[in-house]
Amino acid sequence: MKSSRLVAALCAFALSAAACADEVQVAVAANFTAPMQRIAADFEKDTGHKALLSFGSTGNFYAQIKNGAPFEILLAADDETPAKLEAEGAAVAGSRFTYAVGKLVLWSAKPAIVDDKGAVLKQGGFRHIAIANPKLAPYGAAAMETMTALGVVDSLQSKLVTAENIGQAHQFVSSGNALLGFVALSQVYKDGNITAGSAWIVPAKLYRPIRQDAVLLEKGKAKPAAAALMKYLRGDKAKAVIESYGYAL
Repeated sequence: MKSSRLVAALCAFALSAAACADEVQVAVAANFTAPMQRIAADFEKDTGHKALLSFGSTGNFYAQIKNGAPFEILLAADDETPAKLEAEGAAVAGSRFTYAVGKLVLWSAKPAIVDDKGAVLKQGGFRHIAIANPKLAPYGAAAMETMTALGVVDSLQSKLVTAENIGQAHQFVSSGNALLGFVALSQVYKDGNITAGSAWIVPAKLYRPIRQDAVLLEKGKAKPAAAALMKYLRGDKAKAVIESYGYAL
């Protein structure tokens, strides 16, 4: 008799937990793809809530949100877009915070192409260099700032291949369509090492800091899963994942 009551109680608990489980629609800057996939998996295991992820450029997400896209959280590649959405009433006032500080890297999928000082940019010897669209993607803007600071913009202009976002820029390089390109460090770095090819981590002094802010959007202000994910991103478990991909906190 006791065992049957125990089973019934456990079933009731399980049904209650399932009923409390929720989903949250998250717009994620393309540079944060790999860490966010890991964080979302951990988040679901730890809370029961499911994060439905969409990846793309921050500029495009801004336009989509303003046009009524059903996103409930934005993980941007900058701090300006979340602040703008908050000022325009599309995001919950006081909800935004910096979840990561990004780093720019010049990368080639092939070894011994990119040196540890980025001298390859002045030496040439390549046909194409990929960057994300600087008008839409903060990492693309950082790439342009870097090339300007190094005095190589004019000489490289005809070689630039512009991607819609940093994910596509990485794809151009990894596929060999561009011998090298400016990408996010997180795309080619894991647990202290460059995962493939050759790379130069661009000194932070050559571009404005890439402060990446999260913000709770108006469509998510009443969603338990949205509140839970915003809290989870600030926790030690998520922070450890973020740092493992080369971001600063």
